[in-house]
Amino acid sequence: MNISVLLSIVAETTPDRVAVRDASTGLSYGQLNRASSALGAKLKAEGFENVSMVDTNSVVFPVLFFAAAKAGIPFVPLNYRLADDQLRRQVERLDNTLVVTDAVGARRLEGLTNPTIRHRADVLASALEPAADAVVDRDDDQSGTAASWLFTSGTTGEPKIVVLKHDSLASYVLGTVDAVSADETDAVLVSVPPYHIAGLASVLTSMFAGRRMVYLEAFDAGAWVDAAAREAVTQAMVVPTMLQRLLSVLSERGETLPQLRNLSYGGGRMPIELIEAALAQLPHVGFTNAYGLTETSSTITLLGPEDHRAALESDDPIVRARLGSVGRPIPGLELEVRDEDGSPVGPRVQGEIWVRGPQVSGEYKGKGSQLLDGWFCTRDEGWLDEEGYLFLLGRVDDVIVRGGENISPGEIEDVLRTDPGVADVAVVAEADETWGEVPVAVIVVAKGAAIDHDALKVLVRSKLRSSRAPARIIEVEQLPYNETGKLLRHSVRDLLREHAA
Repeated sequence: MNISVLLSIVAETTPDRVAVRDASTGLSYGQLNRASSALGAKLKAEGFENVSMVDTNSVVFPVLFFAAAKAGIPFVPLNYRLADDQLRRQVERLDNTLVVTDAVGARRLEGLTNPTIRHRADVLASALEPAADAVVDRDDDQSGTAASWLFTSGTTGEPKIVVLKHDSLASYVLGTVDAVSADETDAVLVSVPPYHIAGLASVLTSMFAGRRMVYLEAFDAGAWVDAAAREAVTQAMVVPTMLQRLLSVLSERGETLPQLRNLSYGGGRMPIELIEAALAQLPHVGFTNAYGLTETSSTITLLGPEDHRAALESDDPIVRARLGSVGRPIPGLELEVRDEDGSPVGPRVQGEIWVRGPQVSGEYKGKGSQLLDGWFCTRDEGWLDEEGYLFLLGRVDDVIVRGGENISPGEIEDVLRTDPGVADVAVVAEADETWGEVPVAVIVVAKGAAIDHDALKVLVRSKLRSSRAPARIIEVEQLPYNETGKLLRHSVRDLLREHAA
């Protein structure tokens, strides 16, 4: 199924309902459908092989996405935060592409010969022309063809390009959302970047629900709260670093955003103390933890509002601990934790996380499918409890090998976070002549606190074992995260080298 069919269904059902708006433009579902058809016809007529975007959030994003789908070519949102040389290398990997950007982006790409560059305002104006009421000759099947290419955020080598097919994305949407199920007053505030899978998934799920999408050009906690209040936002998605800032702004202003009903989070490890604070500060809001990957077309497990409340109110330590989990697999998806030999393991045994289901792409451009009998190895490490709740420990590549023993940084970080003087922490490997690698903790000290390094090591030994205790502890002002809340462990290792120099 071509994903634009989903938009057609909503547009035919509620053509006059507001679909999307940014600071300057608003489009109804009927207008969004017509504009994407008009632009899709032009893309097809001009023979572009893909359409890319180097820009912040705006109504242009969904227009381009669905226009590309109707033209039968991949949509490729690019990371405008990249350094110029990195951005240019990514554009050079796209044959015969139309790049939609602003004046700044156009200057950054000057001299490249493979792209056709057009300004965002011109492209939108062309799509909205009264005469531009073309009907694109769309292939509604599109079975096995790419709807989007997304560059990975790999830290070594050139980023891979994940191929997201129409079938996978449609399967994810149809399996998680009922058509036009949102109330006319429902609105979602979108501040995650457009080049991230969460941005793509937000467009698809909000659109199929018939929800009003409000775009914030870039995240700023104060502007986010202002927009949420002004637009009567009922739901949103944030990453842990965003949530922390939002709670601070709301506390300073004495606001609670009474119309906000649902807040989902993901993209990085959420400290239990932070989600506990959020539940206490916003008791009327239902919180959802969503875990997923680009290769799986977004979400694969959910810890829903009822799970949060049950864990928070429980005296059972097993249930209480689930507040630190990412929940259970969504319908239609299988999940296993496997050992090094690829065999499934039982509850509370650590291993690699594998997933299977129709929404799982597991394919990279130029490298083909990475599926094994339909299963995709996420390269994330974790374990399941007796009821199937998944607990993440981190990337398999981040595992510390001390004297032949595998150590997960996440389990050490969780223990260190229980000390009230530790505001944030990252544990990484450091080379050691005796053990090969040893864990080192890089911490951010809570305001006004004093940290006893030896006491922290004793804490880890008491909760885990002596081999898990950090060989040394380093204090920094802040840890490096990307804009989606992902800890940049390679940058943490750079901090280690700086302190060793």
